[in-house]
Amino acid sequence: MISFMQLRIPNAKLAFLSRTSRVPLYRIVLSFPQKVFFCAAKYSESEVDGSFSLRLVPPTLVAAEKEEAKAVLTLFLKKQGLSNALAARAINRSESFIDHLVSRLHSVHKSRYLVGRELTTLEIRDALIPYLEALHEEYGSILVDVVESFPYPPVVEKIEETVEKVPIPVTPASPPSAVLDSKKLKALARVTDIGPTGKLPPHILYLVELGMDIERIRVITRKFPAFAYYSLEGKIKPVVEFLLDLGVPRSQIPTILSKRPQLCGISLSDNLIPTMTFLEELGVDKEQWAKVIYRFPALLTYSRPKLRATVDFLYEMGLSAECVSKVLTRCPNIISYSVEDKLRPATEYFRSMGVDVGVLLYRCPQTFGLSIEANIKPATEFFKDKGFSMTEIATMVSRYGALYTFSLAKLVLKWEFFLTMGYPRAELVKFPQYFGYSLEERIKPRFAIMTDKGVKLLLNQMLSLSEDGFNKALKRKLQKLIDN
Repeated sequence: MISFMQLRIPNAKLAFLSRTSRVPLYRIVLSFPQKVFFCAAKYSESEVDGSFSLRLVPPTLVAAEKEEAKAVLTLFLKKQGLSNALAARAINRSESFIDHLVSRLHSVHKSRYLVGRELTTLEIRDALIPYLEALHEEYGSILVDVVESFPYPPVVEKIEETVEKVPIPVTPASPPSAVLDSKKLKALARVTDIGPTGKLPPHILYLVELGMDIERIRVITRKFPAFAYYSLEGKIKPVVEFLLDLGVPRSQIPTILSKRPQLCGISLSDNLIPTMTFLEELGVDKEQWAKVIYRFPALLTYSRPKLRATVDFLYEMGLSAECVSKVLTRCPNIISYSVEDKLRPATEYFRSMGVDVGVLLYRCPQTFGLSIEANIKPATEFFKDKGFSMTEIATMVSRYGALYTFSLAKLVLKWEFFLTMGYPRAELVKFPQYFGYSLEERIKPRFAIMTDKGVKLLLNQMLSLSEDGFNKALKRKLQKLIDN
């Protein structure tokens, strides 16, 4: 007889069963190895060593990033079919997992934090979404339990209720890999399959020599099982050598293949090279292919109609051929934004504000990938609540296109400090870039130095000048005070 201890039942199903059956539902332990649970938490598409200390990041910034991580996780769970209420409940029960996501951000973007540069909302989303997708691929319907139980294997608590008995179908226990289907299991086994020579398969050895460890290859395989079956000479090696010939550094190859393993399954002569030629005709700078592919390797896997639709939209917005070329080269992931669901609605919204959409598209195309309801409108309302007119807000957005890519939490923190500095609000209209500087690493230290000297520079002088330029500006200001 198979006991309930062997069943895997998601929380939502347990709630349903508890309402419709008179049999007690007992505590259910999802039995798969601790190693399996932790592997995806440690590895994903980016190289993470987990050595970056949270203590190096100011507490106020950590708090803001936790809110960002919660927002990303909430949206991800809702995309998986959870209602607003269930997603909110899962977030409230996932404090440790949220901390883990923030810690992951600091490890992935360690160099950014060390120089005092904060991440934008889009950068945070781009760092976390692939990781959440990898976890979802691995754990499927029990992802919520995994998130709520982190860092321990999930346990569904005992539910005691007695109502009318209704037969409940019982299925055999799942294998240790829990939700991995047989196709994925076979693919994963192939990754570590030792051949007659006592060695790993040739394509796996080749990938290891490139700098990919076995666990990272397994993560890719969970997400895209076909990757384990690509031949070395016919698929993987030709693509890798092609990328190297384009100027892609060898050290970046593992990241590119992790982001888009499908590249190895695409024919060079029939698809990749013709697509690149087509993109060059549309405006991509052929001298910048190495950077473009590293930034967004999926670009080469989109259909020509999709590529053409985005480029036609950019021309429709008044961008010149030269500007289109620079947008595609600097921000190739704009191709992933739906013209009708993302680009056009955002365009209409910014136009209603009085923003020059063509200029904004050129300066910060990433803004058009934001959600109007979740990101753009709340930012507009924030500035309106602080007394800025719509004309002033439009001016700020036009002058600093990245303004809306920062989370509301970060805007609030910097606004509150701005109020203590004694500058008129008009300074922010002139220099909205203020919101792009690190509060702890740039704004507060320089303001403290300036205050200590007893002088006051313009907001843009205080923040935008180099260290040497800042010190020279302070000396000139002091000299003027002495002369007067």
